[in-house]
Amino acid sequence: MFDFLGRYDVLGAFWTTVQLTLLSAVGSLVWGTLLAGMRVGPVPLMRGFGTAYVNIVRNIPLTVIILFSSLGLSNTLGVTLGADDFQVRGFRLAVLGLILYTSAFVCEAIRSGINTVPVGQAEAARAIGLSFTQVLGLIVLPQAFRAAIGPLTNVLIALTKNTTVAAAIGVAEAAFLMKEMIENEAQLLLISAVIAFGFVCLTLPTGLILGWVGKKMAVKR
Repeated sequence: MFDFLGRYDVLGAFWTTVQLTLLSAVGSLVWGTLLAGMRVGPVPLMRGFGTAYVNIVRNIPLTVIILFSSLGLSNTLGVTLGADDFQVRGFRLAVLGLILYTSAFVCEAIRSGINTVPVGQAEAARAIGLSFTQVLGLIVLPQAFRAAIGPLTNVLIALTKNTTVAAAIGVAEAAFLMKEMIENEAQLLLISAVIAFGFVCLTLPTGLILGWVGKKMAVKR
């Protein structure tokens, strides 16, 4: 019944999905944290940029961003991200698109964590001469990250599922393989069940483990 699995590299496709998720998660965490810093910062121009970025990107479909990364950046502007191979270039452009999109949600998750930190702590830190960057990095963000583990877990799970959009630009991840398998095999329901089970195996443990970590790391008020 599962003989078709031997004809396709299912594990390789899911490994590509895992790589897309991990690289995009790291990039989104970095860029999202910077955006959150901008949104709560004292500089109006940076605060305006962060607010505009989040509000605009969150309302653009991910498929549009991924296609822009491929057709707009690569095909039109010639941006290759240092890759000549089509598959490698598509993978890197997909990671870029996922970072641009997911960082907007990471920003809001971290900002929600920042809002849980008592204002008095930041005021006390400024009173002893710390700069805004020092207050944010030393006082606010460590507590904000602990409070934002739950929301960030939801963003990570959504990111894992969103990697399927990379199939639109030919990245050989799980959804791309599923399309190929359905075109060549007659077992539609079985193939769909196998791919769905693979994603459950990726997302369910992530939610359970990070949910447990979030409870352990929660700041006691």
